[in-house]
Amino acid sequence: MGTKTVDETGTATGPETTTDEEKLDVTKVDETTEADDSDDTDDVDEPEGLADTEQEGPTGVGQGAGAVVSAGLGLVSLTGGWIATVAAARETLVGQLQTSSTASVATQVKEVYGDAWHTTALWGGLFALAALIVGVAVLARPAFGTPGKPQAVWIRSVSWAGVALGVIGLLLAVLKYTDVLLGLPSTS
Repeated sequence: MGTKTVDETGTATGPETTTDEEKLDVTKVDETTEADDSDDTDDVDEPEGLADTEQEGPTGVGQGAGAVVSAGLGLVSLTGGWIATVAAARETLVGQLQTSSTASVATQVKEVYGDAWHTTALWGGLFALAALIVGVAVLARPAFGTPGKPQAVWIRSVSWAGVALGVIGLLLAVLKYTDVLLGLPSTS
């Protein structure tokens, strides 16, 4: 058997020393409150923000989605999309089929490459125009919505990004279509 000793500070040491947890007999007391005993749930307090959000109306999810779509369409107008690639490849094939081997080099270049380039520019311009329209619609939406409810800052920022990308894409599409930007090479 071990012995229990007490040091100068009055603290017990040794193998038979018990800890505070062992000294205390902790028992769980089943406490009930008046709210638990009553079946009436009308007295239960709701968190402050919960009741307000149910009555506020639209959350702006549609506006946020529109802003992201606008920015995505603007990005596609600058980088090109699969539909523009497919349309350009189709136009190249049509140009090859319609151009005879005895046609001049200028005619062959225009029919095979020029029309495909213009088709790519056209599709880029359509995506840019769609980005511009969606972005402007999202930015204008609060004017027709709930008065006094401001639009989230991130929605405005992403919408403005979509509008900016749409304007740049539309400008580049016009420049490509009119051959001002990267026109066909001279064949003479």
